[in-house]
Amino acid sequence: MDLGLAGKTAIVTGASRGIGLAIVESLVREGVTVVAASRQTGEALAKLAAAGRVRPFAVDLGQKEGPAQLAAFCLEELGRVDLLFNNVGGIDLKLGGFLEFSDEDWLRSFELNLLSVVRLTRAVLPAMLAQGSGAIVNISSINARQPDPVVGTYSAAKAGVTNLSKALAQEFGARGIRVNAVSPGPVRTAIQTEASGVAGVLGEKLGVARADLIEQLPKMNGMVLGRLVEPSEVAALALFLASPQAATITGEEILIDGGMSKTI
Repeated sequence: MDLGLAGKTAIVTGASRGIGLAIVESLVREGVTVVAASRQTGEALAKLAAAGRVRPFAVDLGQKEGPAQLAAFCLEELGRVDLLFNNVGGIDLKLGGFLEFSDEDWLRSFELNLLSVVRLTRAVLPAMLAQGSGAIVNISSINARQPDPVVGTYSAAKAGVTNLSKALAQEFGARGIRVNAVSPGPVRTAIQTEASGVAGVLGEKLGVARADLIEQLPKMNGMVLGRLVEPSEVAALALFLASPQAATITGEEILIDGGMSKTI
């Protein structure tokens, strides 16, 4: 399917790996020029940059000034922003639950997972409004609607992302801006699979090898398809929502979780 995105410009955050990198790669295949934001560029983004359609930008979006710097760079480099993919995020895993999270943990999570979205959207929207068009896709999480105490700060922040997406869609839809949220379940990314992620921390607690626990995660989470979601699958959904093919879809939260959440 031709998504009709050729010639567009985009910003992708958390772009150096996982879902963000998959979004960048998919956009490049569609003929989109991308500003790819991450704290470190990394080898994969460097290769894409060498091919000509990707402008890496090193920035910490957990810092207050980061989003405005990113927006300014994109507008200076490309002159406009057609698509915004707010993907950056991270978890703070506390197996002891709520009482283990400090004020600093809460503030750090909200800065990265929610306020980065608020600040970057606020920085980009004036340009989109001047154009009279734009599409924003915010990567939320299944934890926004199925909170988990061990990632309590992340769950609460992502609930804010989903709510914000709907509010923005309502406020700016009549002015040509569409906003949607994608809520993945467990995805085969560092958050799930690395030593500091779910499989590593939980595996150490349970005395199970990390590789074995990764294989068990789908069943543990009730994913009826029996496997983790792949980053490329989340990217495909995100690009569809940003494309003219989804021209009448806005204010939606779309789950992509391998059947983890069930509907009646």
